[in-house]
Amino acid sequence: MSRVPFFEVRALHAQDGLQEDIDAAVLRVSRSGWYTLGPELEAFEAEFADYCENVYCVGTGSGLTALELALRAHGVGPGDEVLVPSHTFIATWLAVSATGATPVPVEPRQDGFLLDAGGLSAAVTDRTRAIVPVHLYGHPVDLDAVGRVAERHGLAVVEDAAQAHGARHHGRRVGSGNTVAFSFYPGKNLGGLGDGGAVVTDDAKLMRRMRLQRNYGAREGYDHQVRGTNSRLDEVQAAALRVKLTHLDDWNERRRATAARYTSGLTGLTEVVTPGQAPWADPVWHQYVVRVTDREGVRLRLSEAGVETRVHYPVAVHHTPVYAARDVPVPAGGLPQAERLADEVLSLPIGPHLSHRAVDTVVDALHNAVARS
Repeated sequence: MSRVPFFEVRALHAQDGLQEDIDAAVLRVSRSGWYTLGPELEAFEAEFADYCENVYCVGTGSGLTALELALRAHGVGPGDEVLVPSHTFIATWLAVSATGATPVPVEPRQDGFLLDAGGLSAAVTDRTRAIVPVHLYGHPVDLDAVGRVAERHGLAVVEDAAQAHGARHHGRRVGSGNTVAFSFYPGKNLGGLGDGGAVVTDDAKLMRRMRLQRNYGAREGYDHQVRGTNSRLDEVQAAALRVKLTHLDDWNERRRATAARYTSGLTGLTEVVTPGQAPWADPVWHQYVVRVTDREGVRLRLSEAGVETRVHYPVAVHHTPVYAARDVPVPAGGLPQAERLADEVLSLPIGPHLSHRAVDTVVDALHNAVARS
């Protein structure tokens, strides 16, 4: 039986001499004696900003703190409300809560996973300060539509691009906007050797605020100007990410080929809903997520066939203990779209290392698993 793992970082690093290049970069930092806020971070920030077709980059300790610092830079705080997708990883909501503001969930489109810009205006109140669209699973949100709502109501837009490194919308790179937060968790399209994140921006004032915030509120030494925190992308992570950034476009192309092969192989399998793609979008397929009603049964049969899967995400955020007990403005009828997705989503193996043969194995196994439902 052929085993198809969900994702293997070691398999990715084994390609094209990448592990040797990463080892050399890490050794360079180790021998330099400079481990925080040094030349590797400065170089990576410049290179990643350029890759994102933007001006500034602020490296942070995680994707969560990248979102939090971006919101704080826009003045979001206690008493404010921030519009967030109802279907997303909990970090999107946690970043809002960390500022003291309240996350206000907005449902996805009926035909997909992404925040429905058409539902934003109805959720706006006189306390609303910002919108956090999430480019979930590597597919960009329609930022033009979100931007029109934000402009109409005078709201900031802080993009959560933790899963969308390199994606494009309407020809523009995700990351080219005013305030865009990324995660470099190891499993991301651009992943480090541990936690890490960044915010890219075209606004020098926002950049300076976030650099103060990430470093105890000081530009240098003991010149503490604001109540900051400690959230810095360290030199080892920056060095490793600089190596990986040169491979990112190639890796994303491999992911696109895998996604296309999945979609072709699953066409006609009526029990499985494959992910769509907007005509104006160029997604990077961080995950290939299908919907199936008998998810747990299908997942068990895939596992028996040697195919590993994941569920992103099995519990709607408003049903998690932390938010079920908080005063989050959830409609009386609940959030049925988020709840349905939590019951049906299933992520298939994907990554630059995945062979066509492995993809075909997954497709055949899924056909057989559904037939036994």
